[in-house]
Amino acid sequence: MTLPNCPTCGSEYTYEDRGLFICPECGHEWSAEQIENVEEGLVVLDANGNPLTEGDSVTVIKDLKVKGASGAIKQGTKVKNIRLVEGDHNIDCKVDGFGPMKLKSEFVKKN
Repeated sequence: MTLPNCPTCGSEYTYEDRGLFICPECGHEWSAEQIENVEEGLVVLDANGNPLTEGDSVTVIKDLKVKGASGAIKQGTKVKNIRLVEGDHNIDCKVDGFGPMKLKSEFVKKN
């Protein structure tokens, strides 16, 4: 049986423990059901390892500095109707008070 690579960091050194797959490199844990429920293609996980989908609402989990802006996106800011895109900043959205923006999924949690 071949184990899946880590969906977060892509490591091939995953192992199974009591029904969960675990990555020793980044510490991410996920279940087989999470992989089966996510449709083929782009897989984006929030800071807690929950899969994100188009149109989800998320909350920012830490203050984020924004280049060219006088302030930062504050922790707890809610962002609605996200779109998932390829790349390092894999969430495309509109943040109130800042406008269109790309965020990294590791700095948000699913509502």
